[in-house]
Amino acid sequence: MSPKEVMSAIPRKLFQPIAIAVALAFVYFAVLAKLGNDWWHDENYSHGFLIPFVIAFILWQERERLADAKRESWTVIGAVGIAVSLFMLWAGTAGAELFMQRMSLIMMLVSVVIYFFGARVIQFLLVPLALLFLSIPIPQIIFNRVAFPLQLFASRCAVAAMYLFSIPVLRQGNVIELMPRGASAPKRLAVVEACSGIRSLMTLITLAVIYAYFTKPKTPNSVSDGQERPNRFIAPFMSFAFWRSLILVASAIPIAILTNAARVSGTGALSHYYGTRVADGFFHSFSGWVVYIAAAVLLFATAWVLDRAKPLLDKLFKGGLPPAWSGTSPALNEFELSK
Repeated sequence: MSPKEVMSAIPRKLFQPIAIAVALAFVYFAVLAKLGNDWWHDENYSHGFLIPFVIAFILWQERERLADAKRESWTVIGAVGIAVSLFMLWAGTAGAELFMQRMSLIMMLVSVVIYFFGARVIQFLLVPLALLFLSIPIPQIIFNRVAFPLQLFASRCAVAAMYLFSIPVLRQGNVIELMPRGASAPKRLAVVEACSGIRSLMTLITLAVIYAYFTKPKTPNSVSDGQERPNRFIAPFMSFAFWRSLILVASAIPIAILTNAARVSGTGALSHYYGTRVADGFFHSFSGWVVYIAAAVLLFATAWVLDRAKPLLDKLFKGGLPPAWSGTSPALNEFELSK
């Protein structure tokens, strides 16, 4: 096909988004390539390969609201954001700091949207941007500050569980010494970085964001007369859907930490009865999948409890929940209609 035929085959309204996407892909090609390499080799972020497909599906679902959204380009703010993003990219490249390069990509996306389409469109892109952020590996210095306390917490829980079963055990930092049944010498069980639970933590938080988005309650579109309209920027943050999502994402943190601690505790107890071989090989991998499924079930159960609690909260108020919370706020509905 000739260039003219290709241009004629693409709808005119898609020219600008496609041109922007091509330009960004060219500028950030090396950053994206290294990010994909990290997804492939770093098991803590292997879920990153699914993120582009999830983001693409969300954007496809939001295509009508994105097309109908009121566009008020903020060229000055957008241009400043683009300039700062390019500076971050340059500084990250010069200093070999991958995290800064990748954060510049997120800031660039936000700035480009503000420049061409306005800040209103950002509200439809919050979830895709959050998912992209969660797929970016954090700096190693921060990773270590998070992982090591989790290792210590898991080892403490394992020792407490073994004390509960009257199993003699000694802990030194993240290393557990125990005497397997029938053994003549004590064995060491190290709670290494892979057992810290940070892998399940990052994955479960990502799952919580996705699940909260796809299961968010529907908001009525009817507008009642005679009611005071609160600030339309505040009303969405007072809605049940917002707090449900926030609680779901926040609950993913203790769920992931406690289920991993239960896994380490179970491994320690089984090591006493069947030897430290249960901490390696198939059982170790299999127990990881079982614990992650259990964590996901607990996350879904949290959502179920929140959904069942809403009618009970309605009864606590004689006139029902406050308008913004119950989904009948005129400002909230106006916000939804503007989408």
